[in-house]
Amino acid sequence: MAAREGNLEAPTRHAVDWKNDEYYDEGSLFTELERVFDLCHGCRRCVSLCQSFPTLFDLVDESTTFEVDGVAKQDYWKVVDHCYLCDLCYMTKCPYTPPHEWNIDFPHLMLRAKAVKFKKGDVKTRDRILTSTDAVGKLAGIPIVSSIVNAANKAKPTRKMLEVVLGVHADARLPEYHSSTLRSRLSLKVGAQANGEPAGPTKGKVAMFATCYGNRNEPVIGEDLAAVFEHNGIPVTLAPKEQCCGMPKLELGDLEAVEQAKNANIPVLAKLVDEGWDIVAPVPSCALMFKQELPLLFPDDADVQKVGKAIFDPFEYLMHRNKAGKLNTDFKTPLGKVAYHAACHQRVQNVGAKTSDVLALIPDTPVEIIERCSGDDGTYAVKKEFHEASMKIVRPVVARVKKAEADHYGSDCPMAGHHISHGLADGSKTEHPMSLLRKAYGI
Repeated sequence: MAAREGNLEAPTRHAVDWKNDEYYDEGSLFTELERVFDLCHGCRRCVSLCQSFPTLFDLVDESTTFEVDGVAKQDYWKVVDHCYLCDLCYMTKCPYTPPHEWNIDFPHLMLRAKAVKFKKGDVKTRDRILTSTDAVGKLAGIPIVSSIVNAANKAKPTRKMLEVVLGVHADARLPEYHSSTLRSRLSLKVGAQANGEPAGPTKGKVAMFATCYGNRNEPVIGEDLAAVFEHNGIPVTLAPKEQCCGMPKLELGDLEAVEQAKNANIPVLAKLVDEGWDIVAPVPSCALMFKQELPLLFPDDADVQKVGKAIFDPFEYLMHRNKAGKLNTDFKTPLGKVAYHAACHQRVQNVGAKTSDVLALIPDTPVEIIERCSGDDGTYAVKKEFHEASMKIVRPVVARVKKAEADHYGSDCPMAGHHISHGLADGSKTEHPMSLLRKAYGI
């Protein structure tokens, strides 16, 4: 009997059986890679999403058989290395995701391959460093060190040296570091107690998971989030302590490090949930980590599941309040046209276009949504071997921003926003949607 063509049901996710020894069996992995690659080759709907699929299809087209069986198994790693787990193929393109009988979950298959590769020790020192965000941020955030690091990251001689020594592309934008962290700026909110006004699924008071990037690289986003929420009568507290959510280590395939981060963060966040707080995170990847990836990696951990159900994207939260008539819509300043890039890790949370919905409430503020991956990923765009591919991926987004001729542009993912600015190369600066919302409120 022929397989039916595509899903009629919504895609579902299976738990990741990463503690099973077979998960790391390279023979079993290659068998599954060949099966999925052959199905992808016959479909090719994902060719425009990232560099993984063009790499796969070029390998097939250049093989002696013009089929996947003609591709050398070791070349499979070239496909794996280009995947940065944006999840868009699964959520927006693939017609064969479960419950379809072909059961294709391309991102989580790539995760398995990355985990096998990491287990073998096939990982670069550069990648270990780039994904150790807490350690790097703590060092680079020392008051005197931060100014030196920021200056060095903009100096051509230093960048050439970084490219040679570590494989960090000399032209890639690197994040700035702040010695005045978000946690220091909002220190009075740590451990704060308050009563919230429930509305819809929200309890009306939120605990912010600052995130390593939001804490040390762009603390203004967290400041703006706190200001906007409190302007809406939503008390804000900071989680007493936190580590990186684990997303960078997930993308490296270091699942043991992901578990260590989970063990540090989940008890703290679960306690806040028990005390009646909702959780928000200003960076979409971190919210997705708690909403989706950790619950799939640790399906039997009740606290992981609890936190996953209690964490919200910030604009998702605000739209829940708006639906219940609890959002302050007394905006003081129209923004003009906004070109808004919908970040991949926000889109795959399946909450809808909540950021653009909120911005559209501002008078005289038309919003143009750009739903396409920026190709940044936080680490992919800075690597010497992948930077040019990342600039290729962002090119259509840059073209859309230029064509929009908007007064403002930005993304929920601050790194994506900066990558778009890097692609524009015209001196303009990305503005985070939360910062735009604060500007519209006039606070």
